[in-house]
Amino acid sequence: MHSQPVSDQTVTAIVRRRIKPGAEASFEALMQQFTVFVLRQRGHLGINILRPTPGSRDYTVLDRFATEEDRRRFTELPEYRTWMGHLREVSEADPEIEEMGGLAFWFTHPGRPERKPPPRIKMAVLTLLGVYPLTMLYPMLVVPVTAGWPGWLQGLVIAALIVISLTWFVMPALTSLFEKWLFPSGERDSGA
Repeated sequence: MHSQPVSDQTVTAIVRRRIKPGAEASFEALMQQFTVFVLRQRGHLGINILRPTPGSRDYTVLDRFATEEDRRRFTELPEYRTWMGHLREVSEADPEIEEMGGLAFWFTHPGRPERKPPPRIKMAVLTLLGVYPLTMLYPMLVVPVTAGWPGWLQGLVIAALIVISLTWFVMPALTSLFEKWLFPSGERDSGA
């Protein structure tokens, strides 16, 4: 397991796991049960499961914690180790796990060498560039279609659409588009 140095900022564990052929349904059932377990843990902020693209068996799980200490305490639980054993039974190998502080997980590319996250100011600017248009677009699309819904439910749908769009589409595209600005050439070439 590789960890970026973090302090009291939020921590996202990025877990990449290749599932055995034909074990996808078993893995998804286990992950549903695991999600119930993890959501009860102190300091846990949320979990997202990214399903494989067609023709792939690679799942990515984004597991967020309030602090590095919360993540460490969670991974030391005996129940966590038991769950990892169950998930290992349906996996081809041990998972690849990275831990990143703050917004850094949005600035990674699966399959590329690990590198130091960009400066926080650059991550903030690029995240704002991704978030702002979505906060203008989704309310215009969602509110008319859900006019009879309570405001909190409309807000939840809008927030979910923004997070999904940022995680799967917008931030990967912006990271690729602005790669030279985010990562100086020495870091891009060396994988530092």
